[in-house]
Amino acid sequence: MCGIAGEYLFNNEYSDDTISLSQLEQVNLKQQVRGPDSSGVYHLGNLALLHRRLKIFDLTDRAAQPMVDHVLGLAMVFNGAIYNFLELRKELENKGYKFISDSDTEVLLKAYHAWGDNCVERLRGMFAFAIWERETGKLVLARDRMGIKPLYYANSTNGFKFASTLPALLEFEGIDKSIDKTALHYYLAFHAVPEPLTILSGVRKLPPANIMTVHANGKIEQKPYWKLEFNEGKTNNKQSEKTWLEATQAALSLATNRQLAADVPVGVLLSGGLDSSLLVALAAQKREQNLETFSIGFESVNGEQGDEFYYSDIVAKHFNTKHHQMFIPNQKLVDSLGDCIKSMSEPMISHDNIGFYLLSQEVAKHVKVVLSGQGADELFTGYHWFQNLPIEQIDAQESAKLILNLVADRSYNEYAKLVTAEYKTTNQALGFLNAMCENNSSKNIADNLQIYEAGFALANGPLPRVDNMTMAASLEARVPFLDEEVVSLATTMPLQYKLPDNGKYIVKKLARKLLPIEVVDRKKGYFPVPALKYLHGSTLELMHEVLSKQNVKERGIFDFKSIEIMFANPNTYITNLGNSQLWQIGLLEYWLKQHNL
Repeated sequence: MCGIAGEYLFNNEYSDDTISLSQLEQVNLKQQVRGPDSSGVYHLGNLALLHRRLKIFDLTDRAAQPMVDHVLGLAMVFNGAIYNFLELRKELENKGYKFISDSDTEVLLKAYHAWGDNCVERLRGMFAFAIWERETGKLVLARDRMGIKPLYYANSTNGFKFASTLPALLEFEGIDKSIDKTALHYYLAFHAVPEPLTILSGVRKLPPANIMTVHANGKIEQKPYWKLEFNEGKTNNKQSEKTWLEATQAALSLATNRQLAADVPVGVLLSGGLDSSLLVALAAQKREQNLETFSIGFESVNGEQGDEFYYSDIVAKHFNTKHHQMFIPNQKLVDSLGDCIKSMSEPMISHDNIGFYLLSQEVAKHVKVVLSGQGADELFTGYHWFQNLPIEQIDAQESAKLILNLVADRSYNEYAKLVTAEYKTTNQALGFLNAMCENNSSKNIADNLQIYEAGFALANGPLPRVDNMTMAASLEARVPFLDEEVVSLATTMPLQYKLPDNGKYIVKKLARKLLPIEVVDRKKGYFPVPALKYLHGSTLELMHEVLSKQNVKERGIFDFKSIEIMFANPNTYITNLGNSQLWQIGLLEYWLKQHNL
């Protein structure tokens, strides 16, 4: 896990001193927490590649980046982990390639030389990388299938810039930092912005499962190399429940075993929920010594429990893990919010950001890599809004309307009243969902809702949250539920093995084999941070400060009268998914302030 960045100036627009070395230093420094172990710069004329390294595989300097192979004529920076790199290395050695390190980085570089763009189809892991070809002058960038690793970029007439984080990218000069009003509408509708947009007009993000080629003359080509699809009509409905159960256990066991591989200690984030508990069960089978597990809890508010220690303790005791429990009082939560928000590449509304942020600070004292349970709910219909969906076939437009009603943070009319005339746009959210459902080519609402959750919401919500918050503590997070084999299994599994038992039927079936029954049959929980859902005391005071009349008027995005109405009774304004609408607005303002925007 690392931080990457780079700048590529186009032909006839540069001299050797055009790229500012002091600016490159600031970009790299901005991503220091992503890679505190070492840093590197490769600068050749109109190209600069930057890297911050967190040492996970091959702890020697032989695996340092940027990695340059003068014989092959390639230079590369890479963020992520390739779990099948040893198998790929054997295949490459049989083709005649020689290696000087024991790293996945060198395997990736030589895999690109051997197979070109098609190398991504062989990779099992999480990645964002940039490779420069000396002979052609091409800069090739790619991102993993599910969007686990981030990649932001900015393009102009004279050059191309990229980075692992948006704040680092902004260290480059000449990027448009104005608010993108279409992205703002998406944020207020979905609390996330779909790629390629970001909240800033001049910054874009490479979509998951895409390859982008930047040519020396400034021409840019982009293509997907894989497509996520859910279509009940194409699922394998001939296999028995027993076969699906065995296949699920095999895929998750393989994924967990793969992702335990590292040359540094590995632990598990244990919330006490089904998914993280299942990872502990599978990881404990692979470990000869005590597995380290980590949990966090907060104060209860409005009668809503702020921790799940009861369940995480059961799991830790059952598997004899070396368990670490962390309790956070509300005042510490508020005191840490500024640093947490500063660690966000984009404004992220979910209350569990602060939980992951504070937990990661503690976890990093003990291990360098953790497994996390993201992805199970999205792939196996674990959320309550998957239940009681219409069973009849409906067209894409009707599907889009139903999904919008289920997941939207506010209606279009509410949005139109909230923003000022300058930032108002048409109903882009509905148009986005229409296009998404059309692209999925299924008339089953459950299929299209899975595409929304696993194809959009996951890559722009839970995954960047976990990446940003763990990386803020120089900690690598891995997500076994998003391993390629598990994703393939989930997309071919019929809904009859997902939807029953309030969702995740087959996963719960597996869990009943491996976990204490009270953990499986409990009411579904979410990472609880009630102090940010029910604003009161110090958190409400913070929102008053951030959303003061002066701040709101100066920014000019929101209508202050609408915010005043929400302040009069803040805890009645809760989104469909259980978030505070006031917190969503305040978070955006706070994020802009923290990044001096």
